Amino acid sequence: MNKQKDISINASVPDFKDLSFLKDHIKQTMAFYHPHCIDNNNGFFQNFTNNGNIYNKKDRHLVSSCRFIFNYAMAAIELNVPTYLKVVQHGIDFIESKHKNSNMRSYIWQLSSDVITNDTNHCYGLAFVLLSHSLALKAGISTSKDKIEQVWTLLETHFWDNQFELYKDEYNADFTQLSEYRGQNANMHMCEAMLTAFEVTSDPKFLSRAHLLARNITLRQASISQGLIWEHYTPQWQIDWEYNKDDPQNLYRPWGYQPGHFTEWAKLLCILYRHQPEEWMIERAEFLFNTALETAWDETNGGIFYGFSPDGSICDNDKYFWVQAESFAAAALLAITTGKDSYWHWYQKIWTYCWKHMIDHQYGAWYFILDANNNHYNDIKSPAGGKTDYHTMGACYEVIKAIELKEQAL
Repeated sequence: MNKQKDISINASVPDFKDLSFLKDHIKQTMAFYHPHCIDNNNGFFQNFTNNGNIYNKKDRHLVSSCRFIFNYAMAAIELNVPTYLKVVQHGIDFIESKHKNSNMRSYIWQLSSDVITNDTNHCYGLAFVLLSHSLALKAGISTSKDKIEQVWTLLETHFWDNQFELYKDEYNADFTQLSEYRGQNANMHMCEAMLTAFEVTSDPKFLSRAHLLARNITLRQASISQGLIWEHYTPQWQIDWEYNKDDPQNLYRPWGYQPGHFTEWAKLLCILYRHQPEEWMIERAEFLFNTALETAWDETNGGIFYGFSPDGSICDNDKYFWVQAESFAAAALLAITTGKDSYWHWYQKIWTYCWKHMIDHQYGAWYFILDANNNHYNDIKSPAGGKTDYHTMGACYEVIKAIELKEQAL
């Protein structure tokens, strides 16, 4: 592969806990995408090179379509940019017209120039539909209130498994064929979406469901894997150790333990604890975070590796942007929740690595993937379905919120 050396290695290091820095970083990241990510006719352009050029103007992925709504809704709310509200509505209109399968009231996974290229029904995708409508409602799009309830009903009708109290993953277009695959990733992002829906609507069913998902994944399912969270399961929610073993870099279903998902769960458990505090949440959050960093931190070049095997060896030594971002957010929330300075140490350490290697100080936003030596594989910064910097800006928002809540409590 053609590799480029990261140009940002000598960038100076700011105060990563400073709220002004975090807000400025969000603004600079948004500037990479806005306004040229907006396609006036078809939602958002979703494929960008490192310098911001759009290398594919046709393809649309449901996950990216929803994550751009997240980006603009959060910026409209938290950065007080009211002009972004029209962009939020633009994004909502696109997922409700072009991504919407009107007959089944479900959402199409992938499009290309308005032509359906993949009409599979993914629970993972619905998690982001729910998240985007929740934040659109918070930003002021009143019609999203009914859409939130429609998504809830769709999930209850087709995806919720009463026996195992977790979500199924995948159906075909008309819901006549259910995949045998079960996975934790869709349930993790559904927990995130449920927490957000609760915060916006105050409807207790969303908090109850988030609590149930968190318990069943981080306690029950983890108990059959030495307290760790495996990604892939059978229809009976038994571990499938072989699924995608030959594809550890699969975008949504990689083989191996995912330290980024450990830390992402740690973050979600801290948020859940904020609303419904139970001691097991922080115990599990600390265990998952500490295990991830003890196992997957690169002591030589910095950063967190992507995946490790059941024997603890690294099975994918690439550095993904979202793993680093979710991990610094988890570190900050754990530091604030537990009062332990060790997590602020990790926050600083992870952020410093990101500042030196993962963030593009020339063109803006974060790089997508680096190798073990922190080199680029190619010139792709944001591929459809893979990145809109929702993870990076979302991590900053969570840190800001946690710090502000802590200051208000003093």
